[in-house]
Amino acid sequence: MTQRQEPKARDDRIREGVRRRYGGIVTGTGCCGSSASSDSCCSSSGGAPSLELGYTKKELAEIPKAAVLGLGCGNPTALASLKRGETVLDLGSGAGIDCFLAAKRIGAKGRAIGVDMTPEMVSKARENARKGRYPNVEFRLGEIEHLPVEDASVDVVISNCVVNLAPDKDQVYREAFRVLRPGGRLAISDMVATRPLTAKEQADPELWGSCSSGALEVGPLKLLLKRAGFRPVQVDLKILAQAPDSLRDQARIGVVSADISAIKPKGR
Repeated sequence: MTQRQEPKARDDRIREGVRRRYGGIVTGTGCCGSSASSDSCCSSSGGAPSLELGYTKKELAEIPKAAVLGLGCGNPTALASLKRGETVLDLGSGAGIDCFLAAKRIGAKGRAIGVDMTPEMVSKARENARKGRYPNVEFRLGEIEHLPVEDASVDVVISNCVVNLAPDKDQVYREAFRVLRPGGRLAISDMVATRPLTAKEQADPELWGSCSSGALEVGPLKLLLKRAGFRPVQVDLKILAQAPDSLRDQARIGVVSADISAIKPKGR
């Protein structure tokens, strides 16, 4: 295998591992791998982890119960300051929790689009949208490195603990920049490393699938966003005395939740 082929093969293995893990949440065949603890961002215990991460009981009561899987590391819809009539894109939309919350905020004239690479998740999200009667929400199958979304067609890009699952984050942020309209906003909840992760940690598929070993430190993360064209860029770490139960495994290796926000300049 050539040096050029090796990174691609590695990236493909990462994507397939993540796809299997999250597909298993829907099918009941596993959650982040059979050896994963319940205290991870892939915990499927639903409401309790979601409340820890910043969702309110009122928000969770307003959306389909089956959309609340207890995944994620924050509440990007609260960070995004959504407005009526906006078009919102959710990267790695899962069963649809953030798209359904966004739909409430943007109203009937707004539009929420979810993109996920896991067929089982997309099917589940579409079922939730149909049962919950969300005419302004749609879900598309695709990779967040290659978004099935037109240029400059979105007002806000949100995501919840998904970007650091992608092996090519540079490409993810370039794609987010591409689909945003000038002046559009990026509002992401994700995990960020507070120290350099070891080569062993970065190569561990369990840690990668549990939203840990793919995390970047603040400096490299800001550099990727600025290189994609975003200005300004802000990363706010949530360093707590005690991590939420659902994120305790990440905290053990120095990976914490963060709010990440950025703007696509109006001239771009």
